Amino acid sequence: MNMNPYLDAAPEVADAISSGKPVVALESTIISHGMPYPQNVETALNVERIVRENGAVPATVAVIGGRLKAGLTQDQIEYLGKQGQKVAKASRRDLPVLVARGADGATTVATTMIIAAMAGIRVFATGGVGGVHRGAEVTMDISADLEELAQTGVMVVCAGAKSILDLGLTLEYLETKGVPVIGYGTDELPAFYTRKSGFGVDYRLDTPREVADAFRAKLQMGLKGGMLVTNPIPEEYSMDPDVINRAIDEAVSEANAQGIHGKKITPFLLARIAQITGGDSLASNIRLVYNNAALAAQIAGEL
Repeated sequence: MNMNPYLDAAPEVADAISSGKPVVALESTIISHGMPYPQNVETALNVERIVRENGAVPATVAVIGGRLKAGLTQDQIEYLGKQGQKVAKASRRDLPVLVARGADGATTVATTMIIAAMAGIRVFATGGVGGVHRGAEVTMDISADLEELAQTGVMVVCAGAKSILDLGLTLEYLETKGVPVIGYGTDELPAFYTRKSGFGVDYRLDTPREVADAFRAKLQMGLKGGMLVTNPIPEEYSMDPDVINRAIDEAVSEANAQGIHGKKITPFLLARIAQITGGDSLASNIRLVYNNAALAAQIAGEL
């Protein structure tokens, strides 16, 4: 394998890639910035187990000591979980400096896609994808995740965009960038904690094979960019839309009042929503990640 000089693929991951076995990339921001310790480490290890149970090799992605890692050891996952928000949240713009400094970074959707593509991994499972923030017509706050989907050939399996975002503008932006938004078994964009958003998807596909076939066709045509597969949270873990939307509105207005923006906004909102909902949102968050990991592994197997 012709590897990037800054990249270390874990032996199991490198072996799977070179022998054509299915591999699923997993992000690390969810470990350091998405959940409190020890739930973050427990969730990360469970996600890896679920990927294995569904026939693929997990590759949790991070930057450790300035090295881009595709596949972490249990000790490295534990380290990121304990360090928490002391670890830099690494998007595309942060990689050159973190690598040059020999620093650590927890990878967002965008950076996980970049490192997965370098390693030759085509499928990536996460919770929710970033998007166009509310009020972006004034602030221009648009997640780098969307730009990465426009240019990097990795499929992202998620539970839709986080409902803290402007979902309509997020879909418009993806359409402009030519990113197909697939609803897995649904015609409606799921909104992370809930199965419905009121917004449609581009295409509904109902089996892992259909999704894999569409992505393979995209790659073989040489069309730039990835594909967003939105997989609704299982019914039994879905939250009441009124409850979660009230909590989101409250958290958003607090963030505005405190002047919180940029890369700090999402961790702040997710933590506040978990407090306001008495931890229900965190429980839902964990379940939807498990659900996405299983689907991503099945799609990777078909691919």
